[in-house]
Amino acid sequence: MQSAATRLGYAGLLPFIGIPVLIITGKIHYFDGYTYFVQYSAIILSFFGGVHWLDALQNRRKNHQLYVAMLPSIVAWASLILFEGYILFSVLSLAYISILVYDKYVLALEKDILIPYTFMRTVLTTVVVISHLFMASI
Repeated sequence: MQSAATRLGYAGLLPFIGIPVLIITGKIHYFDGYTYFVQYSAIILSFFGGVHWLDALQNRRKNHQLYVAMLPSIVAWASLILFEGYILFSVLSLAYISILVYDKYVLALEKDILIPYTFMRTVLTTVVVISHLFMASI
């Protein structure tokens, strides 16, 4: 996988790690940090649908993949307006895990791209879910 994509992927973890640190150290108020965290989480979750949108279009798939590509955005948006607190963190975490599992079984990437991509996504998703659990506990 391209090193720039890898660096950007890991850089995307900074708000997931940084916001809880800023809350704990008192640099930002919990309510502000909570708001920034869940908004960022919803935006990043939405991003993962784009991978499937492109894959479905490039590979001229007429199956469910194009429709599923819209789900991360819908789940992210609906979660922000319907839930709060532990439930919101739980729904977002489950959505991250679900799209990762879906990625592993559906993406039609070449093997030399798919293997490092899914490895990186597994690491990123693990950190993201742990960050959500941590935010739910503070």
